[in-house]
Amino acid sequence: MAAAVGVSVAAAAESDRIQPDRPSVSASTYTVAPGVVQIEAGAQYSHTSIGGSPADRQFLLDVMLRAGLTERIELRLQGEPLVVLRGERDDTGNGDISLQAKYRFLDAREGHWWPSLAVLPFVRFPIAHEPHGTNLPDFALIGLASFTLPWGLGLDVNAGAGGLGQRPSGYLAQGVAAASLSRDIAERWSTYVEIFFQSAAQPGARTSVGFDGGVQFFLTQNLALDAAVETSLAGPGPDYAFRAGLSVRFGR
Repeated sequence: MAAAVGVSVAAAAESDRIQPDRPSVSASTYTVAPGVVQIEAGAQYSHTSIGGSPADRQFLLDVMLRAGLTERIELRLQGEPLVVLRGERDDTGNGDISLQAKYRFLDAREGHWWPSLAVLPFVRFPIAHEPHGTNLPDFALIGLASFTLPWGLGLDVNAGAGGLGQRPSGYLAQGVAAASLSRDIAERWSTYVEIFFQSAAQPGARTSVGFDGGVQFFLTQNLALDAAVETSLAGPGPDYAFRAGLSVRFGR
């Protein structure tokens, strides 16, 4: 259950530049404009220690397609066309595909503290084979809030719940939350730090807490590059992960 970078809607209104939802876990309430198509793609490498077993090393490619339907609604299709796992078990395959929608139902008002608000429901379809998937669809509903803060800061807060498919059958309820603090540091640069939480993904497993930080570089109004580093603070998660990618906007 994931989605990406925190930049406030107010900042988006002040600038016509592309507003990607990567490379962070949090998503802002910003939606792409009607008739606009945005492609966000990247690669990630992660290293995860497992007690008494060889460390898992994973490389994956991630692609998201975002299309604006109205000023407040966008559709999103996200997938992992390549997942390479090395460690106790070696495997190469693909990840699942998720269909998402983002609906911003409340805009922030200038001079008021109240944030813009949105919801992001999604369904993840099981097209990956084990160990990359469970052969059962996952689903979730995430609430999004974007705050404009003093000193040029933006804060995005996400919280939600859903159901994770479990082998051999059935579902496990899972809660997720994330908060991302971002700031433009120059005309073409933006940076963020973030903390995120996820309840157990399997019965008897521990909840996980992670931290990441990253940067975006805006080459043009319609093209952005990004990079981020992530680590686990508690529970299951990577010792470290690196990701980098680019986002391109068409139709504007």
